[in-house]
Amino acid sequence: MVGRPLPEAGADGVVTANPWQSLRRFTAARIALGRSGVSQPTAPQLAFQLAHARARDAVHLALDQAALGEALLAACGLRCLPLHSAAASRDIYLQRPDLGRRLDDASRQALLRRRTVEPRGHDLAIVIADGLSALAIEQNAVPFITTLMARLADDGWSLAPPAIVGQGRVAVGDEVGELLGARAVVVLIGERPGLSSPDSMGLYLTWAPKAGLTDASRNCISNVRPAGLTYADAAFKLHYLLSEARKRQLSGVALKDETATDNHALDAPQRNFLLDHD
Repeated sequence: MVGRPLPEAGADGVVTANPWQSLRRFTAARIALGRSGVSQPTAPQLAFQLAHARARDAVHLALDQAALGEALLAACGLRCLPLHSAAASRDIYLQRPDLGRRLDDASRQALLRRRTVEPRGHDLAIVIADGLSALAIEQNAVPFITTLMARLADDGWSLAPPAIVGQGRVAVGDEVGELLGARAVVVLIGERPGLSSPDSMGLYLTWAPKAGLTDASRNCISNVRPAGLTYADAAFKLHYLLSEARKRQLSGVALKDETATDNHALDAPQRNFLLDHD
C-alpha cells in the first residue's frame, strides 16, 4: 500500500530478526540485519546504498585548499604552502597512482626556490593530501593538527610551513620533505572510504624523507576521526613515534609503536561481549 511505513524487524512477520541483533551496539559493521524471506530487508538495503553513495562522493569530492589553509592559519597560526601533484585532474589521479606520488614541476620549483631562502631546513614538515577522501581531510585535519601542536610545543621541533597537496598520495610527502630539507615528514591523508567510514584520515611518518622510499620506511596510524581513533589518542601515538624517530634516527619497520592510550584504557579489565545478556 502506498504510504505504508516499513515494518520493524519482526513486527508483523515480514522481517525475521537476527538473534545476534544485540551485538550491533558494539560495532558499526553490518551484522545481524535480519531477513525477509531469503532476501535482505528493505531498510538495510537502502542504508547500504546510501553508505555506498557517500563513499563514492568522498572519493570524488574536491579539496578546497584555500579554505583549509585559512582554517589552519586561524586555528594554529600556520601559513600553508599550496602544492599539486603531477596528476592534473581527479580522473588522472584515480587512473595513474604514480602521478599522485610526485609533485608537478611548478610545485617542485616553488619548493626549490624556498630552500634557497631557508637553507638550514627544518626538523618536521607536515604534508596534507586529499588522498581518496577529501572529506576526511576537511573534517579532521585542523582539529588533529591543533591537538598535535599542543603536544609538540615543548619539544623544540622547528616546523616547516605545512604543505597542502592537491591530488596527492602518501609518497608525495617524501618529496616535499626532501625539498624542504626536513628531517622528518608527517603526511595527513584521506583514506580509502569504507561503507561505514567515508571520513577516515591516515597519518604517515617518515624519518629522513626522500623521493623513492617505500612503505617499509613509514609508520602508519590509521582511522583518525571522532568515530575511530580520537585526535587525542592519535596525537599521543604520533608524538611518541616522532620522539623515538628523532632519538633513533629511523622510522618504518625498525620503529614500533609501544604506546598505550593516555587513559590506560587498554590496561582495564576487558569484558567478553559474548557473555553479556540483555
